Amino acid sequence: MAKKIRPNQIDPSKLELEDNVVAINRITKVVKGGRRLRFSALVVVGDKNGHVGFGTGKAQEVPEAIRKAVEAGRKSLIEVPIVGTTIPHEVVGVFGGGKIMLKPAVEGSGVAAGGAVRAVMELAGIGDVTSKRLGSDTPINSVRATFEGLTSLKSAEEVSALRGVSAQHLAE
Repeated sequence: MAKKIRPNQIDPSKLELEDNVVAINRITKVVKGGRRLRFSALVVVGDKNGHVGFGTGKAQEVPEAIRKAVEAGRKSLIEVPIVGTTIPHEVVGVFGGGKIMLKPAVEGSGVAAGGAVRAVMELAGIGDVTSKRLGSDTPINSVRATFEGLTSLKSAEEVSALRGVSAQHLAE
């Protein structure tokens, strides 16, 4: 049986994806017989060429949780518009209590981001960006807010098509 691919979904089999474990949490469930341990993993996957995704996985062992998270990440790939080595414009991504502000940076300045946001930017292939985490610093909220911001980015071609003007007119 062939895998179903959503119309705008990116096929992970055509990309050389790398993964980066952002966070591993130990979850303890107290039951009648004692404590039940499980692990939760948050993983970011990307090809360092404009495609990035993230996933979470839970299992009784860490490697299995990471494997599940990588599989989920491969299914949630998005395409990020990149201009040179940075993003096209400033954007704020919000998810839950997490807010991430992303700003384009001049070439050579590097990724000025911490923790979860840095992992997403590096695996997306964005070499120069400045970010500020506002609000919650929980890794999952930071990653989701970063993805909200990245999905709301628009290239100059997309904006010109929406407005019905030429791309050169926007640059002026």
